[in-house]
Amino acid sequence: MKAKLIFICIFSLISVSVFSQKKMENNKQDSIKWKYKPNFIVGVDVLNIGTSFFGDRKFYQGFISSRINKRIHAVLDVGYDRNIYQKNGYDAKADGFFAKAGGFYMLSTDPENDLNGFYAGAKLAGSVYTQEYMAIPVKGLNNEGVFVTLDSSSQSSYWFEAALGARIQVFESNFFIDVNLQPRYLVYTTKQDDITPMIVPGFGKSSGSFTMGFSWNLAYKF
Repeated sequence: MKAKLIFICIFSLISVSVFSQKKMENNKQDSIKWKYKPNFIVGVDVLNIGTSFFGDRKFYQGFISSRINKRIHAVLDVGYDRNIYQKNGYDAKADGFFAKAGGFYMLSTDPENDLNGFYAGAKLAGSVYTQEYMAIPVKGLNNEGVFVTLDSSSQSSYWFEAALGARIQVFESNFFIDVNLQPRYLVYTTKQDDITPMIVPGFGKSSGSFTMGFSWNLAYKF
């Protein structure tokens, strides 16, 4: 009986040792497998570029993303936006550059290509631009409608932007189609004569703090 117990103890210790060694080897292989290597996907928002030829808004945007690990991607957007606002007596125009930085998490992936799938993420964004108001409605004497103007000035705005989208490979090429919806919330903006801007390049046209954006990108993996 004593010999049997000794044998069981030795066998158990050996089993635990082998299991622990295998687990450490697997963890080491996983860490090696997901070690970051330079990788980039560069894309252009072809939908908004296309609509720029037919409307008042001239919007050009591109992005570059890099996979940090199996699920997490870092992303940077840059662009230029020029637009007008003519509503409720307002007549304004603005143009300038904007940038967004953040990341997204792959919610689900294709077993055959883990770059394909649905994702959700968030970005911090800012815009430096020039605005001009040709008409601003104000109340005059006897409640008469009066319009004032503001000279061209430099302003800046900052917002938080979420992203819900999908990315899919085009056949077996290095090209991808990336589509996403972008709820935006304006966090801070400079003001000219205490007037909240009606139009912010990169953010959109809104008399409030919330807007919704959409992009349809054609991207290439390097």
